[in-house]
Amino acid sequence: MITQVQFVVYGEPASKANSRQLVHLNGRPAFIKSAKARAYERDFQLQCKRLDELMEGDLSVSITIHYASRRPDLDESVILDCMQGFIYTNDRQVKEKHIYHRLDKDNPRAEITVQMLSVK
Repeated sequence: MITQVQFVVYGEPASKANSRQLVHLNGRPAFIKSAKARAYERDFQLQCKRLDELMEGDLSVSITIHYASRRPDLDESVILDCMQGFIYTNDRQVKEKHIYHRLDKDNPRAEITVQMLSVK
């Protein structure tokens, strides 16, 4: 059973609050993820190794997001969503978060550590 995993995902995550766009589906308005959010999810899935056995129980997550500029809000929610089905079953398992905003205009990325708090 894996109790801790560390990895890096290159690219700048979209802020979930700002990552929706209004479209019309079958003549009805609907909000979908923005192109930037969908691209980040695709890149994340290509870079993140899916664990053979997903982590169970309560988890602690530490994420240092290196943004290309000071403009983006610190928002880890897209990253937590992306880890579902790759690292853990559901982001509701995350009971402790340590999130940091850093700058690296030449190499935006997220440095991620997920650790078990308890064993199921």
